[in-house]
Amino acid sequence: MSSPGSSFVQIKHEDLLFYENCGGGSFGSVYRALWVSQDKEVAVKKLLKIDKEAEILSVLSHKNIIQFYGAVLESPNYGIVTEYASGGSLYEYLSSEQSEEMDMEQIMAWAIQIAKGMHYLHAEAPVKVIHRDLKSRNVVMTADKVLKICDFGASKFLSHTTHMTVVGTFPWMAPEVIQSLPVSETCDTYSYGVVLWEMLTREVPFKGFEGLQVAWLVVEKQERLTIPTSCPASFAELMRKCWQADPKERPQFKQVLVTLETMSNDSRLPDQCNSFLHNKDQWRYTPTHTCICVSILCHLQLLNSKICFFCLCEKCTQVFNVLQKKALDAQLQPIYSLTAHKRTHIYIYTHISKVNHFIQYLVYAV
Repeated sequence: MSSPGSSFVQIKHEDLLFYENCGGGSFGSVYRALWVSQDKEVAVKKLLKIDKEAEILSVLSHKNIIQFYGAVLESPNYGIVTEYASGGSLYEYLSSEQSEEMDMEQIMAWAIQIAKGMHYLHAEAPVKVIHRDLKSRNVVMTADKVLKICDFGASKFLSHTTHMTVVGTFPWMAPEVIQSLPVSETCDTYSYGVVLWEMLTREVPFKGFEGLQVAWLVVEKQERLTIPTSCPASFAELMRKCWQADPKERPQFKQVLVTLETMSNDSRLPDQCNSFLHNKDQWRYTPTHTCICVSILCHLQLLNSKICFFCLCEKCTQVFNVLQKKALDAQLQPIYSLTAHKRTHIYIYTHISKVNHFIQYLVYAV
């Protein structure tokens, strides 16, 4: 099936009065603006070109999906115009002091709203859509605290989905998306589980880890976010189902909604959940510096000879430099090194056995 032909309102750039930048979406920056002729506050995502996102948004209509108004088609001022959600993103809310007031009723309402929006995309929209970048930054809040899924820059019509390139943000990405494998709609289920974890813990997923580290942990080690032991069992079970390695084992959003409805009718759950939410100091994970960097040791095949690479955080890099200066092994010199994001240092070696020897020194030193 081909994607539907789209027709949408063309908005003149001069008809928009821009205010502040209110965030960055995939492939573009988002601004709050006034659509002058309509006297309407809007969000405008500036783009280098009009792509499939406008086409996708133009066929969607659901209370938990951001409303599309039109597009600016004048070069070089391309843009997508949608409703403006004054409450900001869910990510921003969860990082604020306001989130400390959250209770089970609020979390359940939002979990259902996001699931309804995703179920619409997968099963009820005119053409089925895989979002592929569902995360708390891409869920926005209206003034009356209704959640809406936004930013469809990484999305695909389901009928077009065969082999995917890497898009999205690693902590929220399903293993098959990280690996650029063929995907189904349950890659969004995986991401939904991470958003649910965010709402319950009010923590940043895989905080402190770089993208490559998260990718290695999720794909190679099949690690998942830590669920506190005091988290209500029904929420924990739902998250684990969403994070199954096999996409076919993850629930569809229709099943997620049935599960949430059952949970809503559990008279014991509100007390369990509220106790968990309001006693965060008792279960919040505070990592010590047993650096995960030194356990990320990957063997690759390149030009028929083994090489390896590993990532070091800033503290481990300091130790690494001291050890190198002591010349513990004259042959242990990197053939290539770089600094990633100013915090994580990546080193590539050809001497596998000597790297293993060096790692022992590093772990002991740290």
